[in-house]
Formats: sequence, C-alpha cells, structure tokens
Amino acid sequence: MRIFQDFDRLETIPNPVLTIGTFDGVHLGHQKIINQLNEEAESVDGESVLFSFYPHPRMVLYPDSHGLKLIQTQAEKMDKLRRCGLQNAIIHPFTPEFSRLTAIEFVRDFLVNKLHVRKLVIGYDHQFGRNREGGIDFLRDVCDTYGFEVIEIAAKEIDDVNVSSTKIRNALKEGDVALANMYLGEPFQMTGKVIQGNKIGRDLGFPTANLDLENDIKLVPADGVYAVRIQMDDDSYKTGMMNIGTRPTIESDTENRSLEVHILDFEGDLYGKYLTVQLLHRVREELKFGDLDALQTQLKNDETTVRNLLNA
Repeated sequence: MRIFQDFDRLETIPNPVLTIGTFDGVHLGHQKIINQLNEEAESVDGESVLFSFYPHPRMVLYPDSHGLKLIQTQAEKMDKLRRCGLQNAIIHPFTPEFSRLTAIEFVRDFLVNKLHVRKLVIGYDHQFGRNREGGIDFLRDVCDTYGFEVIEIAAKEIDDVNVSSTKIRNALKEGDVALANMYLGEPFQMTGKVIQGNKIGRDLGFPTANLDLENDIKLVPADGVYAVRIQMDDDSYKTGMMNIGTRPTIESDTENRSLEVHILDFEGDLYGKYLTVQLLHRVREELKFGDLDALQTQLKNDETTVRNLLNA
C-alpha cells in the first residue's frame, strides 16, 4: 500500500477508484467498502484509493469540546488498511481552511484536477464539504460534467453490517471487548513502552510490565482485568492478564490510570521495549481489596480464569 501525504506523484495512481472517510477502526463496514473498491478498480484496470484526513475533523472543528478518543493510532490504521488490501491512502491535513472548502471545490480541485478520479464509491448518507453540502445527490449532478462515475453503497449494504466506529468506542468504554472485537474483525490492541513501576506486583508473585501508550488520542477501555495476548519485540506472542485502572488497593490517587500486563510463564527484562497488547476477554471490573493478601488471592483466581479462557 502506498501512502501519500500530499498531492505529488498522484498521477502514478492509474484509474483511481476512491472513497472518502476517516475509517477509525477499519471495522467490518470499512472492510466491505475496501473490498468493493478493489473489485471496481480491477474492472477498470485501476487501483483503490482512500481519501482520509488527519487529525480527525472533530478535533479541529471543536478543539476544546470534542472529547474524542480514537480506536486506532494513525500507524495502527495504516497497518490495518494495508492488511485489508487497500492499494493507496491519501492522508490530507485537516485544517480550518480545508474545512471551509465547498463540495464543488473539493471535487473539482482535489478529486478531478489533482487525482483524476475514475470512480467514486460513497455511502448513501455520506456528506462532505462546507456545511456538509456534498452528498450522493450532489455527486450525481456533477459527475457527468467532471467525467467520473458515482457508485452508491446502498443503505441495506451498510445496515446489514450494523457496525460503526461510534458503536465500537462505546463498547470499549463499557469494557465489552468481545463486542468491539467482533465489529473490528480482530482484537482491539494497544502498543506501549515498558516503563518503571513500583514493583509491588513482583512482591505479590505477579510481576507486571507497566505500559506508557505515548499517545493521548488513543482510547483506553474501561477499567478492569482482561485476558490478553502480547506481541513481543521479536514478534513472538505470549499470553497474560492486564489490569487497567487506578489500582485502588495500592494507590490513594484515583485520577491517574495505569496499564499493567502480567505475562504468563515469562521471565525477562522488558524495560524500554515496546509491547503490543491485544485484549481478548474482560475478566472482571477493578476492585479495591482490604489488604495485599486479599489482592494476591484474587490475582491467583484471575490467573486461573485467564488460563481457562485462553485455553478454550
């Protein structure tokens, strides 16, 4: 997959068949669109193209009130788009100036004059341009003038999948990773750098890798204990259990959330390394225990539950 950050070299894309969107999560609905793009591109000896934006438009238009956390970092999104078979991604900077483009200016100046789009695949309810004035009816009015074909993704095609990025975010906020993973078509994941912790887990017999996500736009699921799979820096995989939360049994500060991973059957120094953690099941909510002995007992029970889940 080729990634374009500007409009240089776009002429190297033959007969572009394009769709537009942020595609956060690259969920099953997005994957269906990519499959259709590739089929349409093959029919005209062309290539599939996603025209997307960064940052997310809501973060630019409502900088002080958007409250948005994203399912994927930009790197995660590009990796999944590649794995889904997309051939080209144009990531255009979303700025206040860009948001003021009219629909006709966007189509004429970007899609036609710079990209030379052959086909445009768009959902029945998709809108773009200043004041969201561009949609399927607008495109049908101008496509003959500018020499491209408009293909509508029918309402039934989208509704049958019954998935959206918002539904996935809400599921994750509630800790329902099983539902989120079903919508995504694969496990939700987080990548972070292992940093120093207070080493209390080691004293309890459950040493943990404390993760720093280094990205403040990444959505972190609800507090609780999760069964996880961990991708190590050598691309091998381990299993484990993860605690997301404020560690109320140990810490008095209930504001700062931490991400701690106990890797089953593993010994080694991970400080400074990056781990990718895939969340598979939520085991329980985070609890406050009366003392460390009670916490240790619960951790042993959690380990048994996690092993059973992962073996199943």
